[in-house]
Amino acid sequence: MNVKLIVTYDPAHQKSCEESLRNVMGAVGAKPKFLKSKYSGIFLIELPGVKEVVKKLTALNKKDQEIFGKTHRYIPVDKWVSSKVSDMQKAVKSFVPKIGENEKWKMDLEKRHYHKLEYNELIVKLTEIVDRREIDLKKPKKIIKVEIIGTNAGISLLEPGELLAVS
Repeated sequence: MNVKLIVTYDPAHQKSCEESLRNVMGAVGAKPKFLKSKYSGIFLIELPGVKEVVKKLTALNKKDQEIFGKTHRYIPVDKWVSSKVSDMQKAVKSFVPKIGENEKWKMDLEKRHYHKLEYNELIVKLTEIVDRREIDLKKPKKIIKVEIIGTNAGISLLEPGELLAVS
């Protein structure tokens, strides 16, 4: 999958959300390529330099939230794997060396169209393989982001500012 950015939006307003997304991307000089999504409420975007773009969008959001319309979250994706627990664990483990021994981190997990495990059970299985002890849910330096959408999971290692939730 070539998706580098997941954007969630109000599915009742798909056309206006697509227009809002194009406007905010244009405002930061980015050219998104929309890929086919079989799930309503989720845009799948191909976009080079996605983390830098999201940082610019975060700064724009502080100045002008209205331009974002009814789009909600802008989530960069580093890699895609199947949503089998073992595959997700392997992907999460690949990011652990990029988290300093004493660096504060957290996991942020969302799941859509996935019913194999409950949220709490899934978070335990995905965090138990991370051998970094400094967990901080409020002000982490690194965020392991897991976005499960059906049979696929997008997994990223992000810093604050590389993930945007439009307020």
